[in-house]
Amino acid sequence: MLLRTVSTAVCGLLLASAACSAQATTPPSENMSGMQMAPPSAAKPLLSPPATATVDFHGQQVIIKYNSPSMRGRKIMGGLVPWGQVWRTGANPATTLITPIPLHIGLLLVPAGTYTIYTLPDEKEWKLIVNKETGQWGTVYHQAMDLGRVPMKGKKLKEPQEVMSISFDDTKADSTELHIRWEDTDEYVKVTTP
Repeated sequence: MLLRTVSTAVCGLLLASAACSAQATTPPSENMSGMQMAPPSAAKPLLSPPATATVDFHGQQVIIKYNSPSMRGRKIMGGLVPWGQVWRTGANPATTLITPIPLHIGLLLVPAGTYTIYTLPDEKEWKLIVNKETGQWGTVYHQAMDLGRVPMKGKKLKEPQEVMSISFDDTKADSTELHIRWEDTDEYVKVTTP
């Protein structure tokens, strides 16, 4: 009877240990905030590294988090990034705007909060899309969740830019320009504090 009790206890410990070991070696599919960082099928490291654009207004930092793809010999505008289709404006997870203060992006009032940024590229005029849905993979887009769309201005770069970038340029006390650059394209919109 004692041998059976000891044997049952040992088996129980071994099963618990195996379960803990399996749990410890299972890679997490979510980051600490609970946001899904990659589709469940993705096992390879990300080819497009994470990047951040920041700007300070009166001691408050506005942040855009994105992943920056490279050209790698591909045709980008009108090719990899098709005209007339919503683009995730980066790679991998959705591009995220975090603002602790209200902003005007173009004429669109953006209250303090977290948003997803998309663009609608076009040969004549791009639109920047501010969307209220957050935490999704970059290709997930629901137009019903748009806060709004604003027209962008564009110019050609003198030299092709291999790695896509988002930046805040020409910053003054209450204004800046949000630039999206890749290949030979530089699209931008004015951002101001109300």
